[in-house]
Amino acid sequence: MSASKILELTPSGLYCEAGDFYIDPVRKVSRAVITHGHSDHARAGHDAVLATRETLDVMQARYAERYAKAPQPVRYGQATRLGGATITLRPAGHVIGSAQVQVEVKGNRIVVSGDFKRAPDPTCPPFEPVSCDIFVTEATFGLPIFNHPPAADEIRKLLSSLELFNDRAHFIAAYSLGKAQRVIAILRQAGHDAPVFVDKPTAVLCAIYERHGIPLGCLKPLEGQPPSEMNGRIIIAAPSSRDAIVAASGAPPVTSFASGWMRVKKRAKAGGGDLPLIISDHADWSELTRTATELTPQQLWITHGEERALIAWAQARGMIARPLSIAARSGEHG
Repeated sequence: MSASKILELTPSGLYCEAGDFYIDPVRKVSRAVITHGHSDHARAGHDAVLATRETLDVMQARYAERYAKAPQPVRYGQATRLGGATITLRPAGHVIGSAQVQVEVKGNRIVVSGDFKRAPDPTCPPFEPVSCDIFVTEATFGLPIFNHPPAADEIRKLLSSLELFNDRAHFIAAYSLGKAQRVIAILRQAGHDAPVFVDKPTAVLCAIYERHGIPLGCLKPLEGQPPSEMNGRIIIAAPSSRDAIVAASGAPPVTSFASGWMRVKKRAKAGGGDLPLIISDHADWSELTRTATELTPQQLWITHGEERALIAWAQARGMIARPLSIAARSGEHG
């Protein structure tokens, strides 16, 4: 069997016939291997689900008893035999529990990265490069214009604003899984030990991080707090909360959106608030091309974002590259 035959794209997602499983399926299936807990990768209702313990905990918190009929937690680096295929999960550096799926069949290896990044993140293990015949990469920020600055530099901008406008709350719109916890952890690294206010969905997921040994410091519930309690404090909540928080505040809060999309001036102007923060949990252009160069796979399969530029880059360097258009991939990105 050639490596290109190990996985096929079906209406339910990437399918491995040798092991009879799907990777991040977009429909309910009998056996799923899940890369991480974001809702466009981890859906409810599958029968058997193989993932890291952290990802399964996230799925359970979000979907309750529907998260999986038969969960199978595995550790990074633990080889698991499914039929004629061997599965090994490797760190992806995206969010807590995020994994690349290494699939081996008869000496051939494909690695499905899921979502990944190479930038430092105190809330999850770093991306682990794995040599392979075929590398399936995301391309959320697959254009040369995307070159994410160090997240610590963006947090310094936030803290400078907080010092300057210390009578106003600072509201950071951030996705509740991954981005919110990373922002909090970098704030703590920068010496900010004051309470941070979070909305309920973020608080539930922060508790999972804490349970898995990732300290986030003093967090307080956003709901029910008087505006005066939040003056001079940082609030982190879902982007959809912005209007309600602004309306409920006393002094107008300094607003922000933490996302890699803030690199695009038009997006930053439209939705970045007063202080757009370029903080992304996805690989930027330099990380995407660096990873492909390091791995030198025979083929590069590209999905989930801007595919054409990365395909052209790969082909110019003699790689076989192709788009892999997986339906229903939209959700917690940036």
